[in-house]
Amino acid sequence: MPLLLLDLDNTLVDRDGAFRCAVADFLAQHGLSASDLTSVMAIDAGGYTPRHEVAAALTDRYGDAVPTNAIRTLLDTGAADRVVLAPSAREALGKAQAYGWTCVIVTNGGTTQQEAKIRNTGLDQLVQGWVISENVGHKKPEPEIFHAAATTVSVPLTGAWVIGDSPHADIAGANTLGLRSVWVTDGRPWTQDAYRPTHVADDVASAINHAISTPE
Repeated sequence: MPLLLLDLDNTLVDRDGAFRCAVADFLAQHGLSASDLTSVMAIDAGGYTPRHEVAAALTDRYGDAVPTNAIRTLLDTGAADRVVLAPSAREALGKAQAYGWTCVIVTNGGTTQQEAKIRNTGLDQLVQGWVISENVGHKKPEPEIFHAAATTVSVPLTGAWVIGDSPHADIAGANTLGLRSVWVTDGRPWTQDAYRPTHVADDVASAINHAISTPE
C-alpha cells in the first residue's frame, strides 16, 4: 500500500491566513493599531518562530494593554480555530484513499495546536494517521519523524511521497531519505541549489493528484 506523507501548515491548510485573521481580531478587540498586523506576522515568521519567543515579544510589546491570557489564547487557538480545508484538498484526499494510498500528516509544532487544526477541519476523518514533532521528539527534516509516520500506519517508508511547502523541512527531508516529493509553491520560485523536489505544484490538491497518478 503506497504512502503519502503530507505537511499540515500552509500545505493542507492555510495556517498563515488563519493566523492573520486571528491577529487582526486580536488587535481590534484590544484597541490596538491595525497597522501592527504586518509586524506581528513578521515576528511569527509563518509559525517557525518558537511559540515562547513570540509570546515574549508580544508581551513586551502589549503587556501594559493586553492581559497575558489573551496573548496565550491567540497563540494557542487563534489559527486552529480559523483554519479551513479547501474542498479541492478534501476531494484529492478522498481520491487518494480510493486509489489505495495511505495518507499520514507529518507536522512540526505543538501537539495541542496541531491536533486542534486536524480535528477542526475534519482531516482526522480523511487521513489514516498523523505525527507531530512535539510528540515524537523529532522535527522535520530529521529522518526520524518520517520513519515515525510510516510506523504509525505500519506501511514501509520505501516508495513514499512527501508533499509540503517548506524547502528545508519537507523537500530536504524527503531528499535525505531518497523519497519523491512535491513542493507546494504558493507562487514562490525554487531557490535551493543543493536539492530539488521531484515535482512542483501550485496547491496541495494538484500535488496529491500528481503523486497518486505517477507510476512507481
